[in-house]
Amino acid sequence: MFVLGLDIGYSNVKLAFGDQLAPPTTKLFPAGAAPVEHLPQAIDRASDTLRVTLDGVAWGAGISVSKLSNWNRALHQDYTNTSSYKALFYAALLSSERSVIDVLVTGLPVSQWQDRSARQALANQLKGVHQITPKRQVAVEQVHVVPQPTGAFVEQLFTTQDRRLSDGRVLVIDPGYFSVDWVLLNEGEIVSASSGTSLEAMSVLLDKTSELICDDHGGKLTPEKIEDALRSGSSNVLLLGQEIILQDYLAAAAQSISMIALEAMKQSLRREKGSVDIVLLGGGGASLYQNATKEFFPLNPIFTPSQPTLANALGFFYFGR
Repeated sequence: MFVLGLDIGYSNVKLAFGDQLAPPTTKLFPAGAAPVEHLPQAIDRASDTLRVTLDGVAWGAGISVSKLSNWNRALHQDYTNTSSYKALFYAALLSSERSVIDVLVTGLPVSQWQDRSARQALANQLKGVHQITPKRQVAVEQVHVVPQPTGAFVEQLFTTQDRRLSDGRVLVIDPGYFSVDWVLLNEGEIVSASSGTSLEAMSVLLDKTSELICDDHGGKLTPEKIEDALRSGSSNVLLLGQEIILQDYLAAAAQSISMIALEAMKQSLRREKGSVDIVLLGGGGASLYQNATKEFFPLNPIFTPSQPTLANALGFFYFGR
């Protein structure tokens, strides 16, 4: 049985896939997608651009948003219904190098997953036979849609075998680009009333970082350029010909933005009678939300996956397996 764990984020697309009896293969690419006329010519020729077809129109996917011309990313709650999301989904199917996906598992932000009709609509959208290029079809046989942060939880269960995760009350925090999601699990079961979403996420944090840098150095620095630097693992960004060290600016922005998101989370937990045993911090923004998390939960052990950005996709794969 071939399983695909798929996490289509607003910044990156993450995949974990393979036969259920084998260790998964992982891939990650930027979540930029647009019709080919919006791709710079050099990018259009690049081998790492994934070409797919939507309703007879050629699209490029897997591109940094900063390199698209006259095209805005979809940054709203109806993301799953956009052509960009569909193009990224097709690019993920293309990357799997399979004609049949037996089981596909993906996630939704908690606030959307709690709407049964929303998660069923996404499952129906992803299931079936997809014409991803003029000569290539991929069939998706089964689709499961789960709350986004539960991927990191399942990944930790499989990789650490720590019984505290399965037996305790675990709070999973997932700072993504568009939203910060959290899920409370009690002995592995979701406590919906104490799970939720905040929009004080990485996009807001990067906006704040850009603002702080421009206040100090002048010029214009787009949040997408900072996003590109973080994706590539660079600690610097170029502005007006000068290399700007990002660390202090990111830390200052994270201090204010992360506190707002975690305060909303704390409010959702106020009716809980039992204490949280373990906090699990995953997602691409895990490192930037770590200090605030420690301040909110000074007595709790805080787990962070070895690959936070890929944790949800890996967990989705293990769930499907």
